[in-house]
Amino acid sequence: MKKEKKVIGWREWVKLPDLNIPFIKAKVDTGARTSSLHAFNLEIYRKRGQDYVRFSVYPEQRVSKNSIEVEAQIYEFRNVKSSTGHLSRRPVIVTTLELHGESWPIEVTLANRDAMGFRMLLGRESFRRRVLIDAGKSYYSEKPKKKKKKQAL
Repeated sequence: MKKEKKVIGWREWVKLPDLNIPFIKAKVDTGARTSSLHAFNLEIYRKRGQDYVRFSVYPEQRVSKNSIEVEAQIYEFRNVKSSTGHLSRRPVIVTTLELHGESWPIEVTLANRDAMGFRMLLGRESFRRRVLIDAGKSYYSEKPKKKKKKQAL
């Protein structure tokens, strides 16, 4: 029996638990093959004969504070053409994506997305054969709960 596919909108809240990112707003982009994450302060180094990358992420849109420091093994380097036609060589990591209570591994390129509207882009390979996309709606997945500010006594 075929499992019914879940529906997602053109933008969704996702989690990246391997990277300790509890939530990040992602644009779903069927025109992009690979997913991309806004990363800055990239530092590539070798550990036990493998390439690793250390970088920082701002998970909140339009907020440049509360960065999360991340370390991950590099899967490969890939030449990626941006929407403007610019070709760049980017590190690719494999991490777990959590969406709609389900999780699976995805490939993510690391790039400076400061000039972009979203800190994360979900390319079609990350959700292929898993979900259907409703281009007219956003946030089928649960939105993260905001932390309550402590009241001064």
